[in-house]
This record gives sequence, C-alpha cells and structure tokens, in this order.
Amino acid sequence: MKIGIVCQATAGGSGIFATELGLALAERGNEVHFISMEAPFRLQKFARNVYSHYVDVINYPLFKLPPYSLALASKISEIAEEYGLEIIHAHYAVPNAVAALLARDMLPEEKRFCLVTTLHGTDITLVGGHSSFYRVTRYAMENSCAVTAVSDWLNKETCREFELSRPVRTIYNFLDGEKFVPRSGNRTALAKPDERIIMHISNFRPVKRVTDVVRVFNKVQEVLPAKLVMVGDGPERMAAAGVAKQLGISDSILYLGNCENIEDILPCADLVIQPSEHESFGLVPLEAMACEIPVIVTASGGVQEVVCQGETGYLCEVGDIETMAFHAIELLSNPEKAHEMGRKGRFHVLKHFQKSAIVDQYEALYHEVSQMREKQIKENGK
Repeated sequence: MKIGIVCQATAGGSGIFATELGLALAERGNEVHFISMEAPFRLQKFARNVYSHYVDVINYPLFKLPPYSLALASKISEIAEEYGLEIIHAHYAVPNAVAALLARDMLPEEKRFCLVTTLHGTDITLVGGHSSFYRVTRYAMENSCAVTAVSDWLNKETCREFELSRPVRTIYNFLDGEKFVPRSGNRTALAKPDERIIMHISNFRPVKRVTDVVRVFNKVQEVLPAKLVMVGDGPERMAAAGVAKQLGISDSILYLGNCENIEDILPCADLVIQPSEHESFGLVPLEAMACEIPVIVTASGGVQEVVCQGETGYLCEVGDIETMAFHAIELLSNPEKAHEMGRKGRFHVLKHFQKSAIVDQYEALYHEVSQMREKQIKENGK
C-alpha cells in the first residue's frame, strides 16, 4: 500500500511511535511517506520504501503566527496526489487530522485517500477538551475513516469527552524487541563504579513532573551512592535544575539533552522513574522494561496497562515522592529483586507489545478502510 504518515517531528512519544510504525510498514514492502515540519526525531537515516516531505511555512504579514496548518494541508494534498497515496495516517487529531481532512477535500473524488487518526493523549486531554478546540477535534474524529487510541484509558477518556457516533479502537504502541535489549552499557561514562544510575526520559513538559524526579533522587542519594541521568529537554528543564540547586545535589545530576540512541543509553540504568501526571500509554517504561530495567511510574492513565504492579515495576500515586523513594531504595539495595523484576518486564513486553502483532493490526485496519472506500465509490457510481 501507499501510506502517508503525518506526525510531530519532536522527541515526544507520538512522533517516535509514528516513525517506528512507518519504518516497520516500509520493511513489509509498503511505500511510506512522512509529512512533517522537519525530519522526525528517529528518522535520520535512509531506509528503503521511505520518503520524507517537509512543510514549508512562511511568515504571512496578516497573521501573528505562521499558518502551519494550512501549509500542512496543502503539502498533504500535493503529496497524496503526486504519489497516489491510499492512506493518510494522522498522529494527533489537532492539527494533523484536521489538515488531512482539508487536504482530502482539495482532491478530486477518485483521488481521495482514507484517513486514519491515532490519538496519543494531549490532543484529547489538553487540546481537545479546551473550548477553543473542542468542535474541531470532534469534527476531525467524526470525519476520519477510523480512529484509534493507544490505550483503553485514552479510548474511554475520548468517548467520555466527545460522545462520538462510532467506536474508537484501541491499538497499543509497540516496541522492537530486537532493538531494545538488555546489554552492558557504557556506565563509566555516566557514573562512578559504585554509583547506582537512576534515569528519567521525557520532553520535560509540566505533565512529566520532572521536579518530582529530582526530589525522589535526593532521598535516594541520602541512603546510597547514586547518579541521576536526565535524558531529553523542554520547558521544565530549568525548573528541575533549580530544585537540584536548592537541594545541593546539582553535581550528582547529568542532563544529556535529546538523544537518538536511547536503546544504547537505557541499559546503563539501574532504575527508570517516570512520575507523570498521567501517561496515555508510556513508551519509555515499555522501552526500559524491554531492557530489563525496573520502572517506577504513577498509577494514572494508560501506563497502568503497561506496567504490572509489583511484577515489572511499581505504580505510585501522583506526587507521592516518599513511596517512590521507598521503592527506589528497595530496588537499588536489592540487585536480585531488581533483576527478577527486569526479567519479568521484558517477558511482559514481548508477550503483549511485540512489533509484528501491532503492525498486523494497523495493516488490517488500512485494508478494511480501503475496502470501505472502494465500496462507497462503486455505490456512488451507480
């Protein structure tokens, strides 16, 4: 099939998943076209059957901000017509699915694509629920050929918030079990031989609660030697550094910024902490578990469908720094328990979130909506 993928190019989970999905589809012989503002974060190398198209955004004197959504719609329509795309898979309802709908309407009837929209969380919990975006978000979903959510939790939140006329399908994010594997990472580049390594990976938005990570780490390093490795960047980066300075632990924290080779960095960790306000899925805990690293997350959102309490990690209440620190010290002080939890984590990932099974679901969905589209065209031609 000929598939267009519209996604965010940043280092967030939606863009990473969209890129990995596109690459997996291309490996199966599909022709995949990425349409975004710039190269998606994990799409830095040439791959067979993969094409990238970038949206040109110009400053228009009439507007305070560049009209990106209109430029995106124009680019989607242009690429869809030029390459005969059958499917546009939009990751996020706003602005990507909305732009795709406008792009579809620009095309002649016989050249119109099927639109699949995948919800990743922010477009529903933050953007879609706001009065300024509510109607356009609902419109995008109602006029998509199919809508998917990355967790049952997000599915239910969507249905509760928008009361759609047809069901949303849950298709989980996946992980490449051959890419994320337990290995002996280069720990000496991050910490001293006697130091435990606690890691956090995110885009440092307020919802990620990165200052909680610093406060948990402070309690841990009071009990045993440890280093905190912060991977990523974003608006809360300085807030985390400010809290660390107040606590006098700045020298024990490394900020690596955005890193492409997460699969090489994660195995260095002894523990991963993700204390988010909520996660619609939880890709980082999934990747950590695949590397046999135990995780501490919050019992909020779709991550509860990823982490098994007490088996592959610990689920704590949002903001409960004391409990997070207790479990962190427990695991870092007991390598055998941590190892067993990590082993169970990888088994769980490979059983429920393997790449081949999830990609199968998306390919089946593409074929289903394509057949529905062909049937509609035939009926309209009678």
